[in-house]
Amino acid sequence: MAVASKKLGSKVQIVITDTGIGISDEDAQKVFERFYRTEKSRNRRYGGSGIGLAIAKQLVEAHEGRIWIECVPEKGTAVYITLPSS
Repeated sequence: MAVASKKLGSKVQIVITDTGIGISDEDAQKVFERFYRTEKSRNRRYGGSGIGLAIAKQLVEAHEGRIWIECVPEKGTAVYITLPSS
C-alpha cells in the first residue's frame, strides 16, 4: 500500500493505492454504500460491518471534497480523495 498527496490548484488530492486483486466495476460502484461488502463470504463477526467507506465519503463530502475509486482487476485499487486546501 502507498499513500501520496499533491496540490491541484486550490485543492489537495490524496491517493491511496494497493497492488491487490482489485475490485470489479460492479463492486466499485457500490463500495460507498452502507453495509456493502465486496466479499460476500464475510460477515460482521469475521470481516467488518461494511460502513468504513460510507463514513469516509460522508466526512470527505462534509468538507466539500470528493472521494472515488479506480480499479484495475488483478493489478490493484486506488482511492482518490480531493479536498479544498486552506
